[in-house]
Amino acid sequence: MKKGDAAGIVCCSNGLRAECIRDVEKLIQILKQIGITPVISEHIYEKNAVFSGTGRERAQALMSFYEREDVKAVFDISGGDIANEILSYLDFDVIQRNPKQFWGYSDLTTILNAVYTKTGNEGVLYQVMNLVRVKDSVMCRSFAKTVLGQEESLFDFPYRFIQGKHMEGVVAGGNIRCLLKLAGTEFFPDLQDKILVLEAMGGSTAQFVTYLSQLQCMGVFTKIAGIVLGTFTQMEAEGGSPDIVTLVQEYAGCLPIVKTSRIGHGADSCGVVIGRYRVFS
Repeated sequence: MKKGDAAGIVCCSNGLRAECIRDVEKLIQILKQIGITPVISEHIYEKNAVFSGTGRERAQALMSFYEREDVKAVFDISGGDIANEILSYLDFDVIQRNPKQFWGYSDLTTILNAVYTKTGNEGVLYQVMNLVRVKDSVMCRSFAKTVLGQEESLFDFPYRFIQGKHMEGVVAGGNIRCLLKLAGTEFFPDLQDKILVLEAMGGSTAQFVTYLSQLQCMGVFTKIAGIVLGTFTQMEAEGGSPDIVTLVQEYAGCLPIVKTSRIGHGADSCGVVIGRYRVFS
């Protein structure tokens, strides 16, 4: 993107509650200050329970931004549970011909990985509402310079190796619970030689054992080149035992693993590009 370009604002997952309107207005002002022109979907706020529109309507809202020449990126400001409802209504041929970065996190893991799987297009695991949530001018500058193509500091997150010393490959994954919604579908990514990012907001030790066991049964840990562990917010806050690192090591064998506190649901999170080759060493 460059200054003056437009960005579509969508909610493919749960609609926002009415009280979020002030935060959305703040985000709009921040984006305008950066030089980005926000274009807001008609399907942002809850209309019927958690729905801002039907699955078809939310998909059409997203597709309209892929079809618009002036829109150069799409920022999803939602999260929750229902993003995968729109997948069967998306036109991936149109998306492939219009390779705009889709930005979102949490439940939008489903969209990010589906788009990468069906088109090869990159997307960014990042929630732009962080610009409102965190009072950090450095983070805002980092976002601005990254989204405008001046640098990529937003993607430069700190990490440490838990095991191994080097790994490289195309990055896939995101929220572990939401990634597994794609299991058994045409939208689940081919993880052969990929770097798998895993993070979570909620969840107990027992739930993560379930998720990791499913990944194991799918043969994921025999395919991937390594793992990036982001934050597991609830589990880490509650001091779950065994911790997530220990759990993942039990399933990963000798795979390289890095841990970072800057990928996930924290307001200070960095972004990671799904579908891009990356080296960790």
